[in-house]
Amino acid sequence: MSDVVRAGVVGVGYLGSFHAEKYAGLEGVALVAVADANLARAGEVAVRCQTEFETDYRRLFGRVDCISLVVPTHLHFPIAAEFLQQGIDVLVEKPMTQGVAEGRTLVTLAEQHKRILQVGHLERFNPAIRALAPMIAQPRFIECHRLAQFVDRGTDVDVILDLMIHDLDVILSLVNADVQSVEAVGVPVLTENVDIANARLRFSNGCIANITASRVAMKRERKIRLFQADTYVSVDYGDKHVRVCRREPIDGVKTITVNELSLEQGDALLAEIEHFVHSVRTRQQPLVDGRTALRALEVAELIRSNLETA
Repeated sequence: MSDVVRAGVVGVGYLGSFHAEKYAGLEGVALVAVADANLARAGEVAVRCQTEFETDYRRLFGRVDCISLVVPTHLHFPIAAEFLQQGIDVLVEKPMTQGVAEGRTLVTLAEQHKRILQVGHLERFNPAIRALAPMIAQPRFIECHRLAQFVDRGTDVDVILDLMIHDLDVILSLVNADVQSVEAVGVPVLTENVDIANARLRFSNGCIANITASRVAMKRERKIRLFQADTYVSVDYGDKHVRVCRREPIDGVKTITVNELSLEQGDALLAEIEHFVHSVRTRQQPLVDGRTALRALEVAELIRSNLETA
């Protein structure tokens, strides 16, 4: 590979257009082309990013080193598989695939062809989550709320694969244990799929996680709270605010200390894409590689199989 990484974006709808803009602005990266079945949309984004466009993603084969794949979920597997088999590294938006079987096949393909497979679990690049991770050793109870107002994007899958999977990935990165049991309930409200869901996970080490996700809420909320021995941490994903309460000995007396951290907003998508490009250059496995994302997908499928619907 030359010093310049040749990138492409397949699918330049709402989110894919942002991927294209990030690549176009990166030093040492050439955005070779964007591809979208919608000719007008492909052309519009290409003009904005000063690159070429295609309506057939296969015309990127042989021209790029890596791509972002930002298409409807049911297309993740077949398109990602083609690029991996062509020797092209892939950053695929979450969820990695519609189901675990497809996910496992994609992971195997990436390993067989020695390709980078990164999955777009964006919260891992949120400054608040990056600040949180070093503080958590053995969480005992975790509570998450991810609430959003209704939009059409993402409704090809249920709220578990659309929104909850973000928190599943974060929780699994913090709890060093397997999921032992699941209780879950969900309700379809505005679509044929479940639009609001709650899951209670019990891990083999005794940790409990209670997770709520809704895409039919009146207001947006993205928060996670974690409790462990002598420490309570509350994180607001959106405001990038972290509150840490600790029981510490001060002058021989156990005292509760409270620290408030307000972090820079940052650009999680830019950080994610920079990380992907670094993995493409160095051949180092990304933070959220296929196997890591597969674990979140397996738990999501477990929740869906145990879901009681009203």
